[in-house]
Amino acid sequence: MDGTAKAEVGLSLDVAFLLFSAYLVFGPMQLGFALLCAGAIRSKNSMNVLMKNILDACTGAIGFYLFGYAFAFGHQANKTSNAFIGDYNFALSYTTQVSNVNNTISYDGFATQGWHVFFFQWSFCAAATTIVSGAVAERCTFQAYLAYAFFISSFVYPVIVHWVWSASGWLSAFNTSNNGYALILQTGAIDFAGGGVVHLTGGMAALMGAWIIGPRIGRFDASGKVNEMKGHSATLVVMGTFLLWFGFYGFNPGSNLTISTKASAIVVSRVAVTTTLSAGAAGLTGLFWRYMRTSTWDTVLVCNCCLAGLVGITCSCSVVEPWAALICGFVAAFVFIGFEYVVLYKMKIDDPVSAVALHLFCGVWALLFPGLLAQPSYVEDVYGAYGFGKDVQGSKKFGILYGGHGQVLLCQVIEALSICTWVGIMMGAFFAILKLAKRLRVPVDQELAGLDVSKHTNEAYNGAIMPAAGGGGYGSNGGDRTSAFYTGAGPAADTSTGGGHATNGGYE
Repeated sequence: MDGTAKAEVGLSLDVAFLLFSAYLVFGPMQLGFALLCAGAIRSKNSMNVLMKNILDACTGAIGFYLFGYAFAFGHQANKTSNAFIGDYNFALSYTTQVSNVNNTISYDGFATQGWHVFFFQWSFCAAATTIVSGAVAERCTFQAYLAYAFFISSFVYPVIVHWVWSASGWLSAFNTSNNGYALILQTGAIDFAGGGVVHLTGGMAALMGAWIIGPRIGRFDASGKVNEMKGHSATLVVMGTFLLWFGFYGFNPGSNLTISTKASAIVVSRVAVTTTLSAGAAGLTGLFWRYMRTSTWDTVLVCNCCLAGLVGITCSCSVVEPWAALICGFVAAFVFIGFEYVVLYKMKIDDPVSAVALHLFCGVWALLFPGLLAQPSYVEDVYGAYGFGKDVQGSKKFGILYGGHGQVLLCQVIEALSICTWVGIMMGAFFAILKLAKRLRVPVDQELAGLDVSKHTNEAYNGAIMPAAGGGGYGSNGGDRTSAFYTGAGPAADTSTGGGHATNGGYE
């Protein structure tokens, strides 16, 4: 086989790998998000949150096509864009040009700018966008959510992608414009699969949305005490968790972008292993932690700790050893458990699906972990040909617990602070404007009745949800008792208050 034939076979294999990874990120993960969100809220709002999850993909596809992909990666042929934002390829104009069998552009051709790259990057955009749906569930208007989905997918998220993953971005480890090194500290940030770009972005947007829209009616009493509100289906939560876990095998291994060489195949397979071990360690940590405190086994907490482990390993999955992945998952479980309590009981923010704890705070942990335990030879394998330079080991550009000097950890901190600042300002202003315009939250009567009946004239479970006689709300005895994933393990929890009961039985 001659060199041209080998190159075409390699390109075909890489394109197939990237497309299949995108299928996993979009299909199982989007469905997993939808099921998990639906199970974690009251049944009277299930259809509404499912619809919003569907429209994440629809609205995000249009926004990312028109503007987002250009802002993320756009630049003219054989040139670079500025370090802040892309400036070319709007509505895939340049991608259309290079995705042609007769294309003669020498550098930025189909391999790096083709249809498959857009599709893969859009699947990540859809994942980031949908994180907010659960945090503002049960009280956000349809119009506000559509506007949010378009804004974040067309502008807010793509700018962060450009910073970290574009070859021109100021935070990017793939930017070699500084005499062959990255612009920032001659290192760049290690964010292999989007712990910062995707999860921290979505988590920060969720924090802004949940804070500005305010808690669900009845979540806190007049004194500020938390009333327990339980979701209606542990079955949906477990199904959603398994689908999300499955999708992470496209999310993390697929982020290598190539598999056609032995070196790349080794990286991809290592990523699959570290991803699995982190999730498993986190799930078991949550299981035994709850049992030691309450002598009970908490299915929903285990699910969320598994997801915390998956989020926690995203940045470092290509550069850590298997035993380090176990440590990552172990700590990620406690990050989730601790900050779930803090968000609800200390910050008084009502987040029905614990998106803030899972994506914002576990996303921060994901960013910090490479600075601690990035293995020297693995860093050289993955980033040595880019902004880290070939002298990775000599210049100690690896985890400080391996003897690295700390510039990797500093880059990770800078990325975390930059993303929180950017998203906090952009999404905070966006949600605040909608609130001032009285377009953010549904009327009280619609919220009490449930958005399925008031907005969709139908119910997710026909005949299963009945208004209580004399009660205010849906359920067997009146009152609304649903829950975020937090199940009352903290010292401030009081499951006897709230005057409620579980909608459709609730999950324990």
